Amino acid sequence: MCLNDPLADALSNLKNHERAGKLECIIKPASKLIGNVLKIMQDYGYIGEFEFIDDGKSGKFRVKLLGKLNDCGAIKPRFAVKKNGYEKFEKRYLPASGYGILIVSTNQGLMTHYEAKEKGIGGRLIAYVY
Repeated sequence: MCLNDPLADALSNLKNHERAGKLECIIKPASKLIGNVLKIMQDYGYIGEFEFIDDGKSGKFRVKLLGKLNDCGAIKPRFAVKKNGYEKFEKRYLPASGYGILIVSTNQGLMTHYEAKEKGIGGRLIAYVY
């Protein structure tokens, strides 16, 4: 297990468990960033409940899978995107218009590209989910 990018590991772990038809997935190590990404995925109905488990080290997340995740991944390098530049990246990372979400890190916290467009702010692309 290579921990150069824990978010990429977490998302590929989710995708692999989903494809294998598992009902839950353990993600470790846990971090605030991974927790926030999971919260956004939960809000949009891609995953079910998730909980933080304190194991005395960095902790881990137990995530319930719903079978609604087609693909997800971290975006590397973390592209900077302006408030009106989301379309280019939607075309690159999402299969169709209005399908899936890009997760963006902004100065107002993590949010989807829809929320960022609505608020008129740019940020850095973190992940895609559909």
